[in-house]
Amino acid sequence: MTEKKEKILVAMSGGVDSSVVAALLVDQGYDVMGAYMINYDKDDHEGVGATGESCWVPDYRDAVRVAAKLGIQLLKLDFKKEYQSQVLDHMFAEYERGRTPNPDVMCNKFVKFGSWLEKIKELGFEKLATGHYAKIMEHDAWNMEQKNSRFQLMQAKDENKDQTYFLHQLNQEQLSHTLFPLGDYTKEEVRELAKKFDLPTAGKEESMGICFVGEVSMEEFLKNKIKNKIKEGDVVMSDGVVIGKHNGLAFYTIGQRHGFEQAGGGEPLFVVDKRFDSNELVVGEKDDPLLHRDEIKLEDVHWIAGRTPDFPLKCKVRMRHRQELRGCTVDGNDIQFKNPERAVTPGQFAVFYLDGECLGGGVVV
Repeated sequence: MTEKKEKILVAMSGGVDSSVVAALLVDQGYDVMGAYMINYDKDDHEGVGATGESCWVPDYRDAVRVAAKLGIQLLKLDFKKEYQSQVLDHMFAEYERGRTPNPDVMCNKFVKFGSWLEKIKELGFEKLATGHYAKIMEHDAWNMEQKNSRFQLMQAKDENKDQTYFLHQLNQEQLSHTLFPLGDYTKEEVRELAKKFDLPTAGKEESMGICFVGEVSMEEFLKNKIKNKIKEGDVVMSDGVVIGKHNGLAFYTIGQRHGFEQAGGGEPLFVVDKRFDSNELVVGEKDDPLLHRDEIKLEDVHWIAGRTPDFPLKCKVRMRHRQELRGCTVDGNDIQFKNPERAVTPGQFAVFYLDGECLGGGVVV
């Protein structure tokens, strides 16, 4: 084994993916140290949970066990202030506007590959490694004067686990200091590696919950955070007929089926529009024209390459994580879909792909 002296900090969440990342890098001879990042603590907000401890403590204990197994040091770093100001405050502001944000995208952009990266440089590490399922391809691109490295964000081998949708806001500088060692593995292969390395987390189940929400619904959580901005209003059909009341536009998402049924046992109804001027929630049947869009506008469009491509650009687009890629044409901030797109949601991200590369994306207006 060739000794590698590059200093790598592994973000260890206490899950199987980041545990395998640490094990792989140690096995490959890198100078590895782990770090558990605390982004949120319920005790700072509404008190501890039912178990009497902060929601991050069990995962931290697992990270400690893995680090001990691998014989590496584990740091505990606090980023709660950064997470509050750069992720939670933004999320609450978007919900107040009646939009549906994606906090995972903002967390990656500003915290995991923002504040975390700044910290690892300060501590003397060259790269940050995480358990994301994605790949970074570095290649040389020539210009007229000098040779420049360019970093491409590529889809993972495991299409079902691919997380490039959540990483599409990263830039060249961030990618140059990042490693995604799981990009060439499937989840099943990662599980097998965890067993091979005899890691304490080998049999740990996937974490599906959101720490800052806890055991309540997102609606209940938001009511406690933005209650002064919420107003009840009418639920109407597309033709304006009032059929009920809504609890506040912030609590509904385009395409959502949520308790709206026509009298007499008709077809189920879905949210097809949110009219902010009149505070009306518009519902219709699954084929309602308002639920399907031929084109949309974006704001805050980000291109990973650091430069705008030539327009019009024919590529693929994904409007939500794990959605099948759709054909589209991008022209500046405008997207024309090859086929009508259902349930396009303001506040969510449209993310572009071409030949397996994630190009970037923007926020749906």
